[in-house]
Amino acid sequence: MLWLAVAFALLLLLGLLGPVLMPFIVASILSYVLTPWVDKLCALRIRRFGLPRSVAATLVIVILIAAVLAMILIMIPILQKELPQLQDQIPRFFDKLDEMLSPLLNEFGIKVRLDSNGIKSLLTEQISTSGEAIGKAVLNSVRVGGTAVMGMIANLLLIPIVLFYLLMDWHSLIRRLSNFIPRRFVKVTASAVEEVDDILAQYLRGQILVMIVLAVYYSVALSIARFDLALPVGIITGFLVFIPYLGYGLGLVLAVIGAILQFDGFSGLMSVAIIYGIGQVVESFYLTPRLVGERIGLHPLTVIFALMAFGQLFGFIGILIALPASAVISVAVKHLRVSYLNSPFYSQT
Repeated sequence: MLWLAVAFALLLLLGLLGPVLMPFIVASILSYVLTPWVDKLCALRIRRFGLPRSVAATLVIVILIAAVLAMILIMIPILQKELPQLQDQIPRFFDKLDEMLSPLLNEFGIKVRLDSNGIKSLLTEQISTSGEAIGKAVLNSVRVGGTAVMGMIANLLLIPIVLFYLLMDWHSLIRRLSNFIPRRFVKVTASAVEEVDDILAQYLRGQILVMIVLAVYYSVALSIARFDLALPVGIITGFLVFIPYLGYGLGLVLAVIGAILQFDGFSGLMSVAIIYGIGQVVESFYLTPRLVGERIGLHPLTVIFALMAFGQLFGFIGILIALPASAVISVAVKHLRVSYLNSPFYSQT
């Protein structure tokens, strides 16, 4: 009962400290993923000289930051091109939609008309592209939530620092943690940890394959449909698929905006619906079950609950760690179930 109370108190503390723990959780996940690469760099030998671990860790972190910046630089041209045109194009789209739907609705006695002028006025107020408006918005945000903004920036800057120290001391930290395990539980714990490590490794490999396949599919499919921004939108959709629902939704929104801005009528939207519909079916019923789902063995309802629960506890970071953390918990539950079925409490009649 004492240890159960301690575990409950730790979980409660983690829930309360969720925002503060964000950089440490992110750095720990990245360290788990990147440590093998640091080990490989350290194992390289040029004649008799090896690469110091500090240099290897720094090199890996620089490559990671460069990859994140590359994704941001891919997003900037899309936003710069699409947002200024959105103000004028969406009212035209609603005019065409009104011309198509009004006759159909009138047959059923429903008289509805979309006010494109009102929509344009609303967009003019809400989506201003002038530097003055953007500057005022930024200043107002800083005044109202200066502490929150500074905290977010501090967390982002803290991630690479924590990551560096974790990459440097990862193996020694694991050894120190193993010393806290009661000696009679060492073999059982080691077996469970190896199982968890195997599941997480398979999850990461499967997720990376899904991301690559979908990035290629969306880029090629949007290019065939003659989208101007096929490559960046396809890459973003594919690479952000590791964020359940959000990555797919963001790519879909960008593609829909691109279709409204580039094509006349509904041909572009139909292309987006077909491309993203096929992509979602292929991902949900073939790629994810084959490459990810079968590896971690989670039921769809478990996935939905995990996303909601971890999102509630840890926010956006919780959504990122929901599936791998659920896979880890599933291993623990399986071992507890075996212990329960073998216990006298269960078998006694």
